[in-house]
Amino acid sequence: MRKLVALPVLSADALSSVAYGPEAMLAVLVLAGTAGLGYSIPVAATIVFLMLAIGVSYRQTIRAYPRGGGSYIVASDNLGRVPGLLAAAGLMTDYILTVAVSIAAGVAAITSAVPSLASSSVLIGVAAIVVLLAGNLRGIRQAGAIFAAPTYAFVIAMVALIAVGLSDAADRGFHPVPHPPVNATEGLGILLVMRAFASGATAMTGIEAISNAVPAFKPVEWRNARTTLTWMIGLLVVLFAGIIAIVHYTGILPRSQETVLSQLAHVNYGSGPMYVFTQAATAAVLLLAANTAYNDFPRVLSLLARDDHAPRLFARMGDRLAFSNGIILLSILAGLVYVAFNGRTASLIPLYAVGVFLAFTLSQAGMVVHWWRLRDRHWRKSLLFNAIGGVLSAIVLITAGITKFTEGAWVALVAVALFLFVTTRIRRHYDTVAAALRLQRHSIELPRRTIAPRVDVPLQGVESSRDPRHPRDPQAFARTGAAGESEEAEEVPEEIRHFSLVLIETLDRAGMRALAYAASLQQPVLVIHVSTGEVEAERFRGQWKLWGDHLPLQELVSPYRAVIAPLVNYIEALHHQRPDLTLTVILPEIVMCQRRFSALHSRTAARLRRALRPLRKVVVTTVPFHV
Repeated sequence: MRKLVALPVLSADALSSVAYGPEAMLAVLVLAGTAGLGYSIPVAATIVFLMLAIGVSYRQTIRAYPRGGGSYIVASDNLGRVPGLLAAAGLMTDYILTVAVSIAAGVAAITSAVPSLASSSVLIGVAAIVVLLAGNLRGIRQAGAIFAAPTYAFVIAMVALIAVGLSDAADRGFHPVPHPPVNATEGLGILLVMRAFASGATAMTGIEAISNAVPAFKPVEWRNARTTLTWMIGLLVVLFAGIIAIVHYTGILPRSQETVLSQLAHVNYGSGPMYVFTQAATAAVLLLAANTAYNDFPRVLSLLARDDHAPRLFARMGDRLAFSNGIILLSILAGLVYVAFNGRTASLIPLYAVGVFLAFTLSQAGMVVHWWRLRDRHWRKSLLFNAIGGVLSAIVLITAGITKFTEGAWVALVAVALFLFVTTRIRRHYDTVAAALRLQRHSIELPRRTIAPRVDVPLQGVESSRDPRHPRDPQAFARTGAAGESEEAEEVPEEIRHFSLVLIETLDRAGMRALAYAASLQQPVLVIHVSTGEVEAERFRGQWKLWGDHLPLQELVSPYRAVIAPLVNYIEALHHQRPDLTLTVILPEIVMCQRRFSALHSRTAARLRRALRPLRKVVVTTVPFHV
């Protein structure tokens, strides 16, 4: 992406947060009455300083991780497995709440403009999540002017609103308009100010997005990413500070029936076209911000699945090259959270800060360790920036965890603890299964020659160095024979011609058992392996030379981690080239003695069986391996 496109696409989450971050801060301060509102400017100034510090620290992350440095990767690389999982827990919580909070704030913008829809806010929000689910399952991506337009429209609307508000304030000599009388419901104290600070700091969510997506930029990627991050931080600071300033000068207070932005637009524009434009742009960018989580949540979940901390089905892409299972899970969890909190932004905000700043803290701590180990040019300056960012993030994390614990932060803390428990148990299970499946030296007696099975029906057009009935080249074997589709007329054993296809993902005891079963049928055998790239293909070839080189091998490359589609395409081509053959597809299957772990293992056989069902004379069988 060019910087002009990357800026709105990757900044939508961060910039849209000014629609609810300042309001969340003011909603806490107003509890202390007029005295509490007097702290709005100092608290906002502290948040602006935090934005600048975190932005500078993420510039160092982009330089150190030019291929993308999310919190999970940085923390895992530099701090270890458990901190990496904690960072992932913070990210996952952040993404779920990004959808819920953005939808809630977007619906609030709509209901502020059309109050008659307020009673249907939950239904509207759920419908929006369903639309996002359907669109992302269809493979919609954030790219180009379609996704850039809402963010630019929102920035223009906010800049215009701030300019008009400050212009009116200048006409009054920058004297604030007195706000309505406010009765204090809580005493003004350090805890209330810290709560306001933690609520307002939610305006920083989404800052990490650019450091995650460095490879998406045009060359030089890291330099363009840093420039884009600088522009994003600059815009975020201007919008956040500007909104706080005009709120201060216009004397507006948070209200449950109407958002602060809507009140500001009403004061400055009335109910005319500019008011409608402001509300429409706000709702659009918030929905776009929710959609950014649909790119990031499944990707982080796929990284966890790759590292055996999540079910491996989340590492699999769908036909639209999207992580469909992760998209569905995100929609379900975000929908449940949204409904449970009745779609109220104020109720969701206390959950938000914990996940966001847990990921920030661990990412910056990981970068401190990274620079200390590397010690390259300018490492001291980079370490200092990341250390400041990490300390400030930790302060916000602790503040949010303490001051908002009873308001809902405990839910996020419990979710993080539960996530850590589940992911470690999943990793322990996969390690146990891997140990049970691992091939040991001399544990299996390997055939000393190529298997030449006895076949009663001659196979025409097949060459072999040992037996004219055994194919040396399975592809040549498949290319010969009748071109037309034969009838399924085999009713006696002598009329059936077999060809066995063994699907092997990795060479382990389960795979060797499937190979042994196929060889025992005394029919021609072809082994098929699907690789996700040349590195994995090379690794498998090395294993194959040691353990399985007595059988012919066909490798299929699927760089998008799709397995079923390339297998079906290959088997279908084989079937059409030799319709006289009965193809027996043999797969190893892991059978768990404890059924609760069954969901952690693939259902490739069932999915392949459904996909191949329309083909004649194709049999799918599994060879179980019990663990």
